[in-house]
Amino acid sequence: MIPLPLAGSGVPPASLGDTGNGAPAPIEAGDPTILHGEAGGALVRRSVLPGGVRVLTEAMPGQRSATIGFWVGVGSRDEAPGQHGSTHFLEHLLFKGTKRRTAMEIASAFDEVGGESNAATAKESTCYFARVLDSDLGLAIDVIADMVTSAVLDPHELEQERDVILEEIAMDNDDPGDVAHEKFVAAVLGDHPLGRPIGGTPEAILAVPRESVWEHYQRYYKPGELVITAAGSLDHDVVCEQIMDALRTAGWDLTEGVEPEPRRSTAPAKIEGQHTIDVFRRPVEQTNIIMGCPGIVATDERRHQMSVLNAVLGGGMSSRLFQEIREKRGLVYSTYSFSAAYSDAGYFGMYAGCSPAKTKQVIDLLADELEKLAEHGITEEELRKAIGQLCGGTVLALEDPGSRMSRLGRAELVTGVFHDIDDTLGRVKAVTCGQVQELARELVSRPRTITVVGPFDSPADFGM
Repeated sequence: MIPLPLAGSGVPPASLGDTGNGAPAPIEAGDPTILHGEAGGALVRRSVLPGGVRVLTEAMPGQRSATIGFWVGVGSRDEAPGQHGSTHFLEHLLFKGTKRRTAMEIASAFDEVGGESNAATAKESTCYFARVLDSDLGLAIDVIADMVTSAVLDPHELEQERDVILEEIAMDNDDPGDVAHEKFVAAVLGDHPLGRPIGGTPEAILAVPRESVWEHYQRYYKPGELVITAAGSLDHDVVCEQIMDALRTAGWDLTEGVEPEPRRSTAPAKIEGQHTIDVFRRPVEQTNIIMGCPGIVATDERRHQMSVLNAVLGGGMSSRLFQEIREKRGLVYSTYSFSAAYSDAGYFGMYAGCSPAKTKQVIDLLADELEKLAEHGITEEELRKAIGQLCGGTVLALEDPGSRMSRLGRAELVTGVFHDIDDTLGRVKAVTCGQVQELARELVSRPRTITVVGPFDSPADFGM
């Protein structure tokens, strides 16, 4: 575990490179911070460039490709009144043209080299990313930097994309599972900004003017907010030079000594949850049920215990929910548990989809399984399997440069701490049965929200 400093000034943290005895090795002041040298020769480095731009890379020997992501620490939770939906709107519009490139030229740049590009809007960040051959990494940096720094937000393109986003929202609203998740999160988190849908509502998208989207863009898309992460076949110093060239070309103010924007506060918000059964009528053949409560924040030391709890309760075909509700009783096709954690809030939930006639029975079984886990805990055998599942999944996921790129972005923006693979696995393996039971007891004690999407008007329609 290595703390990530916010600025590049002062004494950098020690290196955990190859010292022969595992002890930290000092880094000369002024050098890029070496965060860690991992097995296989992978090397993680971090630099703060002029203007406060943060760059983190992980060199992975043996790769012939690289994935790069441009992160901005702004998500749907940061939108001011009158700007709801602007973050997701921008994600679309940045692909629609810059001062130097048309939308077609942006798309063609990646198609011509067999690369892939995309973007993702979340509740606390936005990421524009691409995977290309290592020889084309400079191209990817130039194109994405151009998009992030120099989007024109053409009025005609904006109006056309407004219709596209409305279609996207309509598609999500036609999926009862998506509706259940959105309504559940809104109920658990209440008035907290994290409770709002990432894409906005149709009403918000129809109402937001270009001026509001432009204001949102100008406020957050600036050097101190920008984090660039890359993994694969690369050289950290070359990547930093290419980034500086691209940002200077865009005319960004890259003043020496400027500090990055501070990370979000991780003080937990007062999320109390609520005892409710919320019913949303849809003419569907299957009821979608979610039951849950407030969870833990992203920096909570119990996050690995939460992962084990989810693995045992609803993380696979051998999980308790799957075995009890599907295999033993045949009541559902899909059932699982999940959790999400943000800087100051989080939630935990269990999902099941069943025929309307079985709705109450399935709701009761979801509650029973969580309560049994809280009352009796888990077995050593369940713990062993859960740890194996999580460790295997972690290592396999990190075979992909894209996953390593995302890991660096989350470390810089969310926790401020980089965990190497061995450290992460060690923390998972250190979880005990007692810790999982204690966390389950805490979840059971919190107000329980039930969200039901199906052919009902009220809980009375399915016997509750």
